[in-house]
Amino acid sequence: MQERRAIDMFGDNLKKIREDAGLSQKALAEKIFVSQQTVAKWERNGSTPNPETIVMIAEVLGVSNDYLLGVVDKNITPVSLERDTIKIPVLGRIPAGMPLEAIEDISDYIEIPRNWTAGDKEFFALEIKGDSMYPEYLSGDTVIFERCSTCETGDDCVVAINGDDATFKRVERKENGIMIKPLNPEYETMFFTNEEVENKPVEIRGIARELRRRK
Repeated sequence: MQERRAIDMFGDNLKKIREDAGLSQKALAEKIFVSQQTVAKWERNGSTPNPETIVMIAEVLGVSNDYLLGVVDKNITPVSLERDTIKIPVLGRIPAGMPLEAIEDISDYIEIPRNWTAGDKEFFALEIKGDSMYPEYLSGDTVIFERCSTCETGDDCVVAINGDDATFKRVERKENGIMIKPLNPEYETMFFTNEEVENKPVEIRGIARELRRRK
């Protein structure tokens, strides 16, 4: 009965706690890597996220899992939230022809040090597809990215071109534009003028911070 009550109340609880935290549906969605429509569906009690996502939501909102689910009436922060690590989702493979924000296929969760998020820094992980960044990155590798919109020359980045094609390449800045460069010499380097960067647009979505490879 208690589990049924938690499911029934989840949407109402989520909406109230989110609003008390001063977050919009869109802001919460961005922090847990889902769409605003997904959050809206949860709040309508149209569906309930999986347990791993509930843990992420509770961490973002600063409440316990039980309080978010409506199992208890008072928020008691669980000991697990005091760990030195947090979990972030692995969003699946970098797609072609799909906005990075539209990726909702969470294939796994991995842990990163909690202190990485100091200063409201946000991170996400992607599984690499293909060999354009060989030999430093292999197909199937998981790369952790810091979400940001600018980078230094030589950074390996998720880059969105025309607002929809997401690709993982090394970025080299020039006075008259930027080069999007694969590490594998069998693939062609792309160059965009400053005007093209502005008008296409060509946007940095994240910088690679750590590579994790299955042994």
